[in-house]
Amino acid sequence: MDEEVNYTQVLTNLLEERKYSDLLQTISDMNSADIADAISEMENEDSLKMFRILPKDMAADIFANLELDVQQYIIQALSEREASIIIDNLMADDAADLLEEMPANVVKRLLANARPDTRADINHLLRYPEDSAGSIMTVEYIDLKADMTVGEAIERIRKIGLDSETINICYVLNRQRVLLGTVALRYLLITPTEELIGDIMHENIVSINTLTDQEEVAKAFQKYDFTAMPVVDNEDRMVGIITIDDVVDIMEEEATEDIEKMAAILPTDRPYFKVGIFDTYKTRMPWLLLLMISATFTGAIITHYENALSAYVVLTAYIPMLMDTGGNAGSQASVSIIRGLSLGEVEFSDLFRVVWKEIRVAILCGITLSLTNFVKLLLIDHLALEIALIICLTLVLVVMIAKFVGCMLPILADRIGLDPAVMASPMITTIVDALSLLVYFSMVTSLLQIKF
Repeated sequence: MDEEVNYTQVLTNLLEERKYSDLLQTISDMNSADIADAISEMENEDSLKMFRILPKDMAADIFANLELDVQQYIIQALSEREASIIIDNLMADDAADLLEEMPANVVKRLLANARPDTRADINHLLRYPEDSAGSIMTVEYIDLKADMTVGEAIERIRKIGLDSETINICYVLNRQRVLLGTVALRYLLITPTEELIGDIMHENIVSINTLTDQEEVAKAFQKYDFTAMPVVDNEDRMVGIITIDDVVDIMEEEATEDIEKMAAILPTDRPYFKVGIFDTYKTRMPWLLLLMISATFTGAIITHYENALSAYVVLTAYIPMLMDTGGNAGSQASVSIIRGLSLGEVEFSDLFRVVWKEIRVAILCGITLSLTNFVKLLLIDHLALEIALIICLTLVLVVMIAKFVGCMLPILADRIGLDPAVMASPMITTIVDALSLLVYFSMVTSLLQIKF
């Protein structure tokens, strides 16, 4: 972070002092990603000035690395000719991601000035559902024919390689663009030039359908350790590729979304400081309101058992401990199961195995906590033996119930098509709090024979 701040300050100072030759020299020694980070940190006017100064051969690469709101500001501030040059030089998937978030009238203007082939590629990507493989793929890749020689293939790579996302893997297609196989660039370089591509291609193909969800795409990359993967339509015709840099973005986006849902926040795809106060309020308020209303059940339970509390006032002091322990136990189970579901390690068919494991873990955890607590209640709090036993027995039951609820809800949510992350800490804690109180007061009223 310190380097980013320093880069931003250095470039801003040079810009304000109009030392453009020094500015260009500084830029030439920097990585494109670092330049993009620095520009993204600048004020809007400075970021636009900075972008206009960039060498034309660097502009598109740096633009692709800018934050989305900075991209939108710059592209709308540029002239139609300048904007069309940027759009034409972006990879089609990056251009589609940008235009997908912009007003329709701006998109129409930009596409009208783009090259016909660029416009066709972008429109092709925009038609796919959001967060599908088709929406994140790029259509710039190296395609070869099986009857080509290695020499002809290398010549084709030289011709179109600069406009392709990657040249490490080439894809062999037939006349109908059905994917037949793949060839790595390294094999082309070490194979005699007269060899046919069809004789050296790798025919064991792993591909992704255009409608596959992006989370499943990330899992496929993780499973096969690929740096690029072909995307095919329902007729097995190749339409694009997804590269590892896209998958890294997907993993970050999915992880952020899950974390926000687990914290009872409506997901947003913008950085923290780019989200306004009112927008932040809107992402947090719905869940806070829902959880507050659901938490009133715990108040109703306490009111219902007020006779027990009035007879043994000391019982009140241990309500927070029981509720917090139950909530924490439930959260531990839910987070483990949510992670297992996201990685494909846990499925609905594993429900009973999961419950059996968590119940055994709960018994061990509950007994350990209760024994520790029992010593504390007798030696430090000086409680009566029967009260201490009730609290400790309740603690074992609360941990067991919490683990059961914590492992069950995410699996059931996933089964009915809901995001398991929704069932994480806040929701489970609220449910476990209410159940903990019910168990606690039921034990108290039964064993102490208090009427209410």
